[in-house]
Amino acid sequence: MSETDNANAPNVDSDAFRSVVKFVAIANLAYFVVEFIVAVNIGSVSLFADSIDFLEDASVNLLILLAIGWSLKARSRLGFLLGAIILVPSLAALWTAWLKFNSFVPPSAIPLTITGAGALLVNLVCAVRLSAHHHGRGSLSKAAFLSARNDVFANAAIIAAGITTLFWLSPWPDLIVGLAIALINAGAALEIWQAAHREGKARATP
Repeated sequence: MSETDNANAPNVDSDAFRSVVKFVAIANLAYFVVEFIVAVNIGSVSLFADSIDFLEDASVNLLILLAIGWSLKARSRLGFLLGAIILVPSLAALWTAWLKFNSFVPPSAIPLTITGAGALLVNLVCAVRLSAHHHGRGSLSKAAFLSARNDVFANAAIIAAGITTLFWLSPWPDLIVGLAIALINAGAALEIWQAAHREGKARATP
């Protein structure tokens, strides 16, 4: 059976995938509120960028939820859109980093570390639940899985930045992690665009 045939055939795990995506969307939206409030209160570049990333992840998963069952052509087009959406946290990180360079005040280390740990737990649960599906639905499942997986790495870096700031009172750890989050999301966007391109080519193959 060709990749195109696989894409158009009924998928027995659609209901399971839908349930996981719904869970991930709600979890990301809830923690966005928590992380955004903390980021604004302590002036953290990395937490602010990561909070926008949580909001972006919630949006991505809601779009995926709507797109389950769409044709390969429609999913391919949405894949390109999702890749663009994932770049939003990168732009947010660059903007907040610029503001931090102007003030250059380190964030409060303990709230930074604790909030990063909470984000790590949320994203780890989401990544584990999505891992069973990330090869099955092309660019859509790849978008969901890569967002959660990359956020796990970003959150670990935020925790490291918080611990470092406890011993070295400087805005640099927070700034460096914030900019790293921007690079991680740019790489994820590229991978999703590549997956969407492959889906487009598969559709064109008889």
